[in-house]
Amino acid sequence: MNHVHVSPTGDDSGPGTPERPFATLERARDHVRALSGDVTVHLRAGVHTLTAPLLLTGEDSGRDGRRIVYQAHGYGTPGREEAVVSGGREIRGWHERDGLWLADVGDLDTRQLYVDGRRAGRAALEGIPGSVTVTETGYVTDSTDPQRWGNPADVEFVYRGVYPWTEARCGVAAVSGDEHSTTITMDRPAFAWAAELYNSVVPWAGESHGPGLPTRVENGAGFLTEPGTFALDRSVPGRHVLLYRPLPGEDPARTRVVAPVLETLLHARGVHDIAFRGIVFADATWLRPERPEGFLHYHGTGYYEGGGVEKAVFAEGEAWVTFPRESAAMPGNVVFEDTGRVLVEGCRFTRLGAVGLEFSGGSVDNRVLGSVFTDISGAALAIRPPSPAEGRGNRVEDNRIHHVGVEYAGSPGIALSAAQDSVIAHNHVSDVPHCGIVLGGGEGARGARVLHNLVHDTMQVLADGGGVYLSGPQGDSAETAAVVRGNVVRDTLTPYNFALYTDYGASWVTVEGNAVHGADNTAVLQVWPPLENVVYRGNFWDADPVGHDAPPAGVVYEGNVTVPGREEFQEATAEILLRAGLRSLGG
Repeated sequence: MNHVHVSPTGDDSGPGTPERPFATLERARDHVRALSGDVTVHLRAGVHTLTAPLLLTGEDSGRDGRRIVYQAHGYGTPGREEAVVSGGREIRGWHERDGLWLADVGDLDTRQLYVDGRRAGRAALEGIPGSVTVTETGYVTDSTDPQRWGNPADVEFVYRGVYPWTEARCGVAAVSGDEHSTTITMDRPAFAWAAELYNSVVPWAGESHGPGLPTRVENGAGFLTEPGTFALDRSVPGRHVLLYRPLPGEDPARTRVVAPVLETLLHARGVHDIAFRGIVFADATWLRPERPEGFLHYHGTGYYEGGGVEKAVFAEGEAWVTFPRESAAMPGNVVFEDTGRVLVEGCRFTRLGAVGLEFSGGSVDNRVLGSVFTDISGAALAIRPPSPAEGRGNRVEDNRIHHVGVEYAGSPGIALSAAQDSVIAHNHVSDVPHCGIVLGGGEGARGARVLHNLVHDTMQVLADGGGVYLSGPQGDSAETAAVVRGNVVRDTLTPYNFALYTDYGASWVTVEGNAVHGADNTAVLQVWPPLENVVYRGNFWDADPVGHDAPPAGVVYEGNVTVPGREEFQEATAEILLRAGLRSLGG
């Protein structure tokens, strides 16, 4: 066994020993390539600050039976050290003016700021002031306040609930006006794409076209009224100014302020037989929503980039929505692409600006175990192979996921799309703005297992989702069907949700032995396109699912028990409750 040591206080000209560790992960990586046999790279305590993404390729794999491990020094022992891999930059040189802290930050661009580890909110207003009219290019208001917002190109509009499950973002291009009114011109193509994408007719809301009025307006220097918020002024290219209104008691001389700079911390492509244990991955951003294309969210981690839309008709002439013909996907800040037998164990993903951890391309027999995901702008974890045959045997087990989707509210906790024989088990998922666990299907999908997870306090912001959500074909026979078993789903919060939600043509799914309570609706059996070969068996609810009294032809509903009282429910489901959630939290 070879041991290599790397420390923030090390020296890349040294030998990588405990006494003379390397200084950078890149130097350690290159040294490992020349070694034979098993290798453990020990990350010593401190912040390992990256100036560029750490790139791993096939030559960084284990081969000929050997294993490569990157781990926090002492992982699995009481002496484990705190090793942080960071893409952030510490902000210094503050000066104070009118109760604000200001720092000249050059060409820095970021969407997040962390003050002593706490995510600072972006300075914001709740919507456009005044009486507002929507135009083809933006908005007109009788208020003159927007003329004092600061640099218009810094300002971003947020559209929460354009569809019940969406939250879009679009930048401002220009603001003009006089003493009577203000004209706000929005970025293009984003605003035009939004008008193309968001169109619907639904019985409860009537007909809607385009994004409508924003629910929130962010990142204007003139919005800094709330303590603990920040804005980034980019009015002078290359001479950006960061502004922060401190909380009571904060002192710039004693407060550590970090701005995420990198969009990717680690990108491993074509690697196999490699492990990451006990490492903290932190401080990364995602700047795509800043572009003129904006962030036209549709569902989950997907968003629209043009290319046309299609219409989903739920009831001819009565209910329909438009949706993207093709979707792009929010990227990961840590990315494994075309990988096999990768282990991520006991790690922590935090202070991240996109999806925390992504497996894309061909993903076979990878495992994410005993890790923690929190304070993430998007989803915690996404596994999205290009086809089910290329995403086989992946396992996500015993992970604690909470307070994710904090910037992009349509994001789920765990997203697994189009896969074969993969398992999501014994995770504890909570405090999520939309779905807790999402299982997307497709032709060739088969054998997924969602087992013994504890999912609660989901659907905190948006609607039309659930604690566990499945859509599309999940198999082609009873033997290859997806199984959702032994999960506890409770406190699914916003109106119009379904705690266990088989939706949009889900087929070949068995939902059995789950315990569900505290939801707007426990489940729904009648959806469009209709369910096919879906079995609900032996579940416990505190209220009957929608459509339970007349299950459609594609649904078998048998042996389910409704127990309305909370104490009675807990007694009836004691064994399910005992088995659901974490078995361990890794080293």
